[in-house]
Amino acid sequence: MDTATMTDNRLARRLRGALRRTGRDYSAGHDRPLGGYVAAMAGFAACTAAWTTAVRRSGRPVPERPEPWDVVLTSVATFRLSRLLSKAAVTSPLRAPFTRYVGPQGPAELHEEAQPEQGRHTVGELATCPFCMSVWVASALTAGQLLWPRATRTAMGTLAALAGADTLQLAYGALMDKTTGD
Repeated sequence: MDTATMTDNRLARRLRGALRRTGRDYSAGHDRPLGGYVAAMAGFAACTAAWTTAVRRSGRPVPERPEPWDVVLTSVATFRLSRLLSKAAVTSPLRAPFTRYVGPQGPAELHEEAQPEQGRHTVGELATCPFCMSVWVASALTAGQLLWPRATRTAMGTLAALAGADTLQLAYGALMDKTTGD
């Protein structure tokens, strides 16, 4: 083995050891999947780089700043799509490989927990957390607005309408409960 290869191997071992110590010190005895989080961040960075490249190659001008209406529409659409992907019963087959069903959680929503197995845990956390999911969804919707503005705004309008309908359903149910005394 040449000197460069031995030096690379020693450096790799030292780096792995430093990462293990950092993870052990950080976790304070708890099981924290830092490696999975690093992989998720790398995946997000790769998606962001791909979208950025696609936007640049499209030749479409990037607005100087987002319009206030687009921010509101993106916020509502992000909220609805994030909840649909991370909590809705109908999308549970997408989460099932990475989660375990615990029980119902609110109207048409489920409570699920990430599977503890290495690799599945991080994806399970992402898949069941609407706050975590919203980072990915907002980024995808923003990229969609830059690449396919008409189609993306139409889809976001639909998601905003669903969020409004959900709000009305919950308000109506609460009003009926109050009126009938249930």
